[in-house]
Amino acid sequence: MVYMIDDVDKILEFKTWNDKRKIDELLRIDCKMYTNLGSDSSKTERAEVKKNSRKIYRAISKIDERLGKGFLFAMDKE
Repeated sequence: MVYMIDDVDKILEFKTWNDKRKIDELLRIDCKMYTNLGSDSSKTERAEVKKNSRKIYRAISKIDERLGKGFLFAMDKE
């Protein structure tokens, strides 16, 4: 199944997935969003992807606080 940004909360609740698999899937969603951006993407589209990334990184911090906070810190340095 292909998961999207709307599935972030659902992924966190999966009981049969271990933490690594959850984080991997969340990062795959994040990666997919950025790879779909192009040079012709508008500022609004770029801002939306960044907002969604922040949501994903907050979800990751619920699984692994250090990793999630590291992603958020790196994002804020941009």
